[in-house]
Amino acid sequence: MKSSFLMTPGPTQVPSQVSLAMAQEIIHHRVPAFGALLKDITEKLQYVFQTQNDVLVFPGAGTGAMEGAIVNFFSPGDKVAFGIIGEFGSRWAKIAEIFGLQPIRLGGEWGKAVTAQDIDLLLSSEAGKDVKGVFITHNETSTGVYSDLKSIGEVCQKHNVLYLVDAVSSLVAIDCKTDLWGIDVVITASQKALMTPPGLCFFSVSKKGWEYNQEAKCPRYYWDLANALKSLKKPTPENPYTPAVTLLFGLNEALNMIKQEGLENVFKRHLQLSKMFRTGVEALGLELMVKDEKIASPAVTSIMIPEGIEAGKITGFFRNNGIVIAGGQGQLKGRIIRVGHLGYVDAFDISNTLITLGRAFKSQGKALNTEAALNKAWEVYEHE
Repeated sequence: MKSSFLMTPGPTQVPSQVSLAMAQEIIHHRVPAFGALLKDITEKLQYVFQTQNDVLVFPGAGTGAMEGAIVNFFSPGDKVAFGIIGEFGSRWAKIAEIFGLQPIRLGGEWGKAVTAQDIDLLLSSEAGKDVKGVFITHNETSTGVYSDLKSIGEVCQKHNVLYLVDAVSSLVAIDCKTDLWGIDVVITASQKALMTPPGLCFFSVSKKGWEYNQEAKCPRYYWDLANALKSLKKPTPENPYTPAVTLLFGLNEALNMIKQEGLENVFKRHLQLSKMFRTGVEALGLELMVKDEKIASPAVTSIMIPEGIEAGKITGFFRNNGIVIAGGQGQLKGRIIRVGHLGYVDAFDISNTLITLGRAFKSQGKALNTEAALNKAWEVYEHE
C-alpha cells in the first residue's frame, strides 16, 4: 500500500532528504558537534525569519510557542489586543486569559481579516490606551485568511506597542519581513512550510522584546527564553534542556533545501499553487470560503460544502484514496473542508487533489466537470 500524501494545513509532507537526514547516528547534545549544528541552524533560521534578531529553538508544538510568547513578555493584569480571524487567534487570547492578562478581542468573524485600521482605531480609543501588545495571526488555517503584517506593523510602531505574530503556518509560505516590518516577536513551528515533522517551535525576539522580557512577571520555567538565549550564547552553543536532536538533523536539511530554492522563489511557488488550486475549485463549481484574493491564504484553501453533501465523507474518500485533507474546526465543522498547499508540494499534487475532489463529490451523487477544472487550473499555473 502506498502511504498517504498529506495535503493538510499541517503536518505537511516531509521530503525524503529530510527523512534520511533524521536517520543518521544520534549525537550528544553537550558536545562541540551539536554546538556547531545549532549555530548553523540558528543562522539559517535568521534567513527564513528575515531577521538579525535572536532566534531560539525549543522542542514543542506551535501552541507551546503561543504560551511562550505570552509568559515571556507580559505580566498578569496587562492589557493586550488580539486580532481574531479564526480558531488559533481565539486560542492565543484564551492562553493570555489563563495567565491573568486582559485580552481585547478584535474581529471574531471567521473568514474576515482584521485590518491595520481596526488596530489603529482600538489603540487610539480610551479602551486601547493602556494596551501593551498586539497579537496577530499571520495565516489562519481554520479559515484560509491571512493578515497584512506590514500595515499592522506601521500601526504598532506608531503607538509604540509590542508586536507579536503567530507565523506557525505562514513562515516560508508567505512573506514575513520580520525586521523591515517591525515585528518584535515571531513564532513558528516545524511541521508546516519548514517541511519537518512536528516537534519543534521557534521564537524570533527583537531588542524591544527583550526589554519587555526584563519586566515580565508571568511565571515560566520551560519557556524561559532568556535562559535559552544564555545557553545559545555560550562559546559552544547549546539548549538549556535536552533538544530534539533527530528533528534538528531533519530541520537542517529542510533549511538547506529552502536556501537552495531561494526564499523569494518559495513564496512565488506557494502563491502560484494557491491560485492554481483556487481556480480549479471554482471551475469545479464549488464555492470558496474566502473569495477576496487580497486576504486569501497562499498556504491553505477552505471550500464550502453544499447542501446534501457530507464533509466527513469527502475527507474519508480522500483518505481511502491515499490523500489526507482536513475538515472544518469549531463553528465550521461539517461546513467546510480545508486543503493545505504548503511546504513540499508541487503542481502535480494540486492536480491530483482536484481530480480526487471531483471523484469524492461524484461518490455522493454530485457530478463535477473535472476535465474543465484541470484545464483552467493548469492554464493559470503556466501563466503565473
